[in-house]
Amino acid sequence: MCELLGMDCNTPTDILFSFTGFSQRGGRTGPHGDGWGLAFYEGKAVRAFVDASPCAESALATFVRSHSIKTMTAVSHIRQKTRGRVKLANTHPFVRELWGRAWVFAHNGTVRGLPRVKTGRFVPIGDTDSERAF
Repeated sequence: MCELLGMDCNTPTDILFSFTGFSQRGGRTGPHGDGWGLAFYEGKAVRAFVDASPCAESALATFVRSHSIKTMTAVSHIRQKTRGRVKLANTHPFVRELWGRAWVFAHNGTVRGLPRVKTGRFVPIGDTDSERAF
């Protein structure tokens, strides 16, 4: 099952300390080697980093760990797939625009019994149950 890391602060803070330990669970000290992502809110916008490789081995994660990005809200996810292939389109957090702002979603677990409702202009990019639920 996937793991999540979130941060919500009252002053801009970097997530480096927590993300450094968390990222090792993505393939080195944990079984979550099927991709990872990290999203930082900047007002109504989001700066997102996603990679289909294990977080512990990812050059992009190394880059993130070496740069202090301050934010008041961050969401990170390391994936151990249960549905959908290992690929960039299936990595969390997912980011979509609605009402003029970016929304972020990351999920841990399997979503069963999703109804096949029309999603309008919101068409999933990947093939996970989590993104469809989002």
